[in-house]
Amino acid sequence: MKTVKGQILRNAFSSWFALGINIVIGIFLSPFILHRLGDSAFGIWILIFSITGYYGLFDLGIRSSVVRFVAKFSATNDSENLARVINTSVFAYGGIGVLIMLLTVLGAFHIDSLFKIPPEYYSTARWIFMIVGASVAIGFPAGVFGGALEGLQRFYLVNSMNVVGSLVRAVAVVFVLTRGYGLLTLAVITTIIPLIASLIGAGIALRILRTPIAWRYVSRESARLMAHHSGLTFIMLMSSQLRFQSDEIILGTMMSTNAITLFSIGARIVDYSKNVVLCIAQLVVPMSSQSEAQGDANGLRRILIAGNRACAFVILPISASLIMLGKSVIEVWVGARYIADSYPVLVVLMVPFTLMLAQGVSHRMLMGISKHGTFAIVSFVEGVVNVLLSILLIRPYGIFGDALGTSIPMMCTVLFFLPRHTCNRFGIGVITFLRAAYTLPVLITLPMIAALLLERRWFVPHRYIEVGMQLAIAWSVYGVCFLWIYKRNRAFQIDQHALRGGLAASSSV
Repeated sequence: MKTVKGQILRNAFSSWFALGINIVIGIFLSPFILHRLGDSAFGIWILIFSITGYYGLFDLGIRSSVVRFVAKFSATNDSENLARVINTSVFAYGGIGVLIMLLTVLGAFHIDSLFKIPPEYYSTARWIFMIVGASVAIGFPAGVFGGALEGLQRFYLVNSMNVVGSLVRAVAVVFVLTRGYGLLTLAVITTIIPLIASLIGAGIALRILRTPIAWRYVSRESARLMAHHSGLTFIMLMSSQLRFQSDEIILGTMMSTNAITLFSIGARIVDYSKNVVLCIAQLVVPMSSQSEAQGDANGLRRILIAGNRACAFVILPISASLIMLGKSVIEVWVGARYIADSYPVLVVLMVPFTLMLAQGVSHRMLMGISKHGTFAIVSFVEGVVNVLLSILLIRPYGIFGDALGTSIPMMCTVLFFLPRHTCNRFGIGVITFLRAAYTLPVLITLPMIAALLLERRWFVPHRYIEVGMQLAIAWSVYGVCFLWIYKRNRAFQIDQHALRGGLAASSSV
């Protein structure tokens, strides 16, 4: 038990540490790159990465299957099937990489006709698209081994490589931009360093797994086994792209690259918050797969409640801080002239994202036990509605309308579908789940909100040190409340009697 707890803590700490490094780097690099390149060039940078982000659809859910079945077969010591899963995935990703390279070459010649890019950036945009696309194509086969390390719950190894790669990339970016280099050099640095880190990770994974890489392990049976899981995951990937990657492309098509920059400032702050919570949520995929393989249904319910409660403990104070101090955060980060356009985007996205991230463990656990079919379909419908609403609302309301198009369908999903669906899948009453998972996080966030309101009446911060001071005071209040509750250890324990009651209520529905 101590070994398992130690591994969970090591994985969680390393994930947060890696994320913390990436956020600090992003906070520094984003305005640095923006002011060095200008609004138009920075918008092109965001646009191309949004376009190539759709290459993630070619994953076809394979990586999720790798995590799922590496966790399952390692738990049952099935080395033969483990080798088949790894080799079949590498073979499939190799073919996908070739296809992506062909599409990249074709798309590079038409990028200037599809999007409203300033004429002086036509050639640069084509070359950046080629560089980023080639990096993605090569990175697909190497990504199998990152998924394998996650399936083995060796997140700390993946995170360690990410930290080193991020630090090296940040230093290189500052070095080249301060010496007058432009977008092309930036693209080479941004893509090649993570690729090298992925290749190193592949070597480490092979040493741990001791799995041979050979053609004879490429198996149709393994492909069929993975296809059922990955097919549903592929639908979720499509929905994710529509929900989170379509905004910049719509803005680039209907407005301008400057509009992409204004939108991305608010959206990127929300994205940082999302990544903080996903560091917790991603840990439960292999955990839930192993519990399901061992037939531990009660353990799955405990993971569901404790995991979502942990997500809520993290996202609620972050959301409160950003909504109340968002204008000051944007001002000290990139400049006061971006507040008017970017802060409304931040607020309208932050609310539904908070409700989604407070349930961050729910859909991850559904994936972990291969019960995510209905959620995948609902998410895809949400993504389609997202795109249609964004297109309809962008003309009358601009970038704010684009943000509304994302927020409205997401709110419907996370409020009216996800809680009930998850509870039905895991056999627990909705009221029991909501009370056990969210009562404590909401209660200890309320004093923090009161502190933030009092601070706003005191003064409005305009510098980093002033923002830091207000955040330190508010988070100190939150920390005191959290520690007080934590010392009352029984408050953190899941009430088994109430849980059984909730199970009975659920089964009677």
